[in-house]
Amino acid sequence: MSVRTLATWLLNSKHTTIFTGAGMSTESNIPDFRSKDGWWRNIDPRTVATTTALQNNFDLFHEFYTMRVQGLKQCSPHPGYWILVDWEKRGLVQAITTQNVDGFHIAAGNQEVYELHGSIRSFRCASCSWEVTEEQFLNKESCKHCGGNLRPNIVLFGEGLPEDSWNASILHIRRSDLVIVIGTSLEVYPASELPNMTNGKTVYINFEVDQHNRNFDLIIKGKAGEVLSQANELVKKLNG
Repeated sequence: MSVRTLATWLLNSKHTTIFTGAGMSTESNIPDFRSKDGWWRNIDPRTVATTTALQNNFDLFHEFYTMRVQGLKQCSPHPGYWILVDWEKRGLVQAITTQNVDGFHIAAGNQEVYELHGSIRSFRCASCSWEVTEEQFLNKESCKHCGGNLRPNIVLFGEGLPEDSWNASILHIRRSDLVIVIGTSLEVYPASELPNMTNGKTVYINFEVDQHNRNFDLIIKGKAGEVLSQANELVKKLNG
């Protein structure tokens, strides 16, 4: 019944924003860092995904992100991503804002995507911001312009969010009749505040549900791809 409610709200909404986190990608075999079995239990992000590690322990930083970049090559967007692409094409979804850095929303074909934590698919010099290739990063080359270390274009702990993506996300959230939050623990500030910025209906979809998620109008416990597939079938039926 809850998925039917989601489908009905989606069809009746004039402006819908999707907000995704790590749980959106787990069905693509990308590890969820914050789940009970996530990578963060084995690799403390405070020692790796930080500006301090970038500056003071680059060997560990480079090893960790090389592993992530290489691991991403074995993964691809699952069917739930294609559903979001279809919904956008049909005018059911106006924007997607994501905490994920895997770039799957864009790879699948969504157009209006705002990556709050950057992307692991592009790279730059940590010192002068000169754009470099993935190959240069993986080979652990130094910047040809200033000699600095190379890094992925992601937001590390200790860095601010990209203003353009953040401001656009707020704009869409505030305009929304419906905000669908998928696969995020809502533990990372300030992105965790986004669902509170709408006067519209809010839906929370995640495999793990706890006390942090009680303020939503609708809570659906389940895997992102499976719930989206169920909702999509109902959308088709209800829309004739």
